[in-house]
Amino acid sequence: MFSHIMIGTNDLDRAKAFYDTLLGTLGVAPAVVDRHRIFYFTPTGTFSVSLPINGEPATPMNGGTIGFAAATQEQADAWHAAGVAAGGVTCEDPPGVRPSKLYLAYLRDPDGNKLCAVYRP
Repeated sequence: MFSHIMIGTNDLDRAKAFYDTLLGTLGVAPAVVDRHRIFYFTPTGTFSVSLPINGEPATPMNGGTIGFAAATQEQADAWHAAGVAAGGVTCEDPPGVRPSKLYLAYLRDPDGNKLCAVYRP
């Protein structure tokens, strides 16, 4: 359904360092830089982060979450730990199995965007 997801940042270098670390735990190669944007290309889609083109400050989406697929519970835990170590902030409950039977690990990136690693047992 989706070809790509793009979110905003106010500091592209900080975002690249954060997402290179975070997505590296999922086997994603470091970002490709294209002027005011960075791109992570995978066989299942593209994730990108951009300085706002209109020059206004980037703000996190209200009510939104971006989910990243994890192959195992351990990979979701490594994703969460790497994200916190790289400047992310834990949000929601700690990583764990939810009533839906999914293993979820939530955090916010340095710009406040809500992220989740999802392992489906």
